Amino acid sequence: MSQWTVADAPDQSGRVAVVTGANSGLGYEVTKGLADLGAEVVMACRSIDRGESARRDLEREVPGASLSVLELDLADLDSVAAFADAFREAHDDLHLLVNNAGVMALPRRETADGFEMQFGTNHLGHFALTGHLLPAIEGADEPRVATMSSGIHERGHIDFDDLQRERDYDKWAAYGQSKLANLLFAYELDRRADAVLSVGAHPGYAATNLQTAGPEMAGSTVRKVAMEAANAVFAQDADDGALPMLYALTMPDVRGGEYYGPGGFMGMRGGPERQRSSERSYDRETARRLWAVSEDLTGVSYLSR
Repeated sequence: MSQWTVADAPDQSGRVAVVTGANSGLGYEVTKGLADLGAEVVMACRSIDRGESARRDLEREVPGASLSVLELDLADLDSVAAFADAFREAHDDLHLLVNNAGVMALPRRETADGFEMQFGTNHLGHFALTGHLLPAIEGADEPRVATMSSGIHERGHIDFDDLQRERDYDKWAAYGQSKLANLLFAYELDRRADAVLSVGAHPGYAATNLQTAGPEMAGSTVRKVAMEAANAVFAQDADDGALPMLYALTMPDVRGGEYYGPGGFMGMRGGPERQRSSERSYDRETARRLWAVSEDLTGVSYLSR
């Protein structure tokens, strides 16, 4: 059986999508796939210059693509709110929200609002963004919210006593927590928002600049070179890593609360398939508690149940 490709997905003409981190890596490939299927894609990028450069590249790759760029810094809640306002001024409905952007294994840093950078960017920024955009999502026809996690979520643990990792910071533990939080959020959103199909996805081991950002920030050339070498030997291309997310966003057999990733060796590569995430990710009590804490930290309260 041949591997699923974007060409197998149904037409997305008339649908509006937002992709965070759309200027590079997985976000670029998801944007390309959705544009190729006819969707109008709003590229949510931290750098307008890099976003516009990526938009021009995409327009060369996908003639006739409907693309625009809006500034979004997930590590700044004011920027998140401003993005949502700008989107709503230009669009009535949002059919597809792709919570993709993220940071990985960084030295300890804090967001503009004082949150640990990985938890603040990967989880809280997307939590706030989804909340601000929810009226536009719920008003759309058959809307979907897809949140990018990672196989590392299986090592994650939500430490409610030290969510910001102020007492004991380990970059991989913090990353695992943020990726587990992504899935807890995705599944809880699906339970709370009846009109919205919310799912999780992961890319396996895909070669992107995500792996080298941490070593660069730490000033470690050796680790950066090692990560680049590992990408070259073990990783699949970003366009293949984007397929589980594209499948989750477009295919008619997808159901809310599901999780999609590569079906090959150890879930690191291969065609997209429905998978089961860690037992912790299905813990409803943890999900409800994380939701309440996230509302308190972000000031975004958007679902009553």
